[in-house]
Amino acid sequence: MNPSEARWRELGLWPQWMLRAQAQEQAHEPPVVAATPTVPSPGLLTEAADWPQLRQLVANCQRCALHRERRQAVFGVGDERAGWLFVGEGPGAEEDQRGEPFVGAAGRLLDQMLRALGLKRGEDVYIANVVKCRPPQNRTPTDEECAACLPYLHRQIALIRPKIIVALGKVAAHALLNTDGTLGTLRLGQHRFGDIPLVVTWHPAYLLRNPADKAKAWEDLCRARQLWVSRCTPRDDSGDTTAA
Repeated sequence: MNPSEARWRELGLWPQWMLRAQAQEQAHEPPVVAATPTVPSPGLLTEAADWPQLRQLVANCQRCALHRERRQAVFGVGDERAGWLFVGEGPGAEEDQRGEPFVGAAGRLLDQMLRALGLKRGEDVYIANVVKCRPPQNRTPTDEECAACLPYLHRQIALIRPKIIVALGKVAAHALLNTDGTLGTLRLGQHRFGDIPLVVTWHPAYLLRNPADKAKAWEDLCRARQLWVSRCTPRDDSGDTTAA
């Protein structure tokens, strides 16, 4: 027993002194803080992703509840340096199974629309959707689901750098233009996504149900074609245009 301990025991204060000393010692110890690894947010990862990284992010995405019932995420397909970008709503049952957008009846009609423009799937054309996972029963995706998935589409646009964007249907138009206007009104407007001209038209699935509006859709595509030509036609020093 050391002299200090003997003295405190003699005074009958040994247990109290020990408890007080332990408390003071613990009070001066720095708190233990669990180390938290710094992980970039999904948004930051998406903004810097190249094509392989973006594909992996989409394949592993759990930003909204749609991932729970998907077979696979439907990333997009086509020329990664395309002049034309067509954006639809979201994958259906067949797209969910095959992993490619617009492969059912609506896809066949879209291919016909492309041929009418002198285009072909995969050749100077990229096709994507706003949401990458199939909504249950092919319902319309919610605003929250679109917002969760939109960064992926924005990154695809940044990587592709298309000359023209065609929004197929209301969901695509609303998401890309951040508006809630009617499709009938948006079709007739002049729009841009950043510095890229954007044309709004009917979704091919709508046209299958309402074939009378195919003529209006053709007018929209012709307008898109004119905008594409104007962007691809070089100007000489006099301001005149020459054929590309």
